[in-house]
Amino acid sequence: MPTLNRSRVLCVDDDEDACEIFRLLMSTYGFDATCVQSAAAAWPLIKQHPFDLYILDGWLPRTDGFEFCRELREFDADTPILFYSGAGFETDKRNGIAAGANAYITKPDFEGLIETIANLTAAARDGEVESRWVGSQQREPATSAFSTQFFSVASAGD
Repeated sequence: MPTLNRSRVLCVDDDEDACEIFRLLMSTYGFDATCVQSAAAAWPLIKQHPFDLYILDGWLPRTDGFEFCRELREFDADTPILFYSGAGFETDKRNGIAAGANAYITKPDFEGLIETIANLTAAARDGEVESRWVGSQQREPATSAFSTQFFSVASAGD
């Protein structure tokens, strides 16, 4: 159940394990996250409940993330959209921004993801959302205990 004053995030990623980890990560950082595995599953939620941020994977079944982003942007011109995807080529990033996203983070940049989510939701509250790329920036390794634990869980099956 959403908590007052917590940003509501909708994540659309076809990987169920990634969605579960994402929900845990978002909860830890004070966001209410709802995750679905396709654009088709996202639409009823989007039309029923307002979200503060949409997070999309580039590779989705049937309707890819870029097409879904275009459709979502036509439906909702104001809510920030962030791509968090393993598709990390510069053309993927350009396509994401061209489709209407405000930012593009390449997996598994968790620190960049959290930083960008915080920035986009704060800017949206202030009415100052703008497009930018983040995914190619070099970042320092994670230092928080949760990030270290998360990386361990993510690599346990390797």
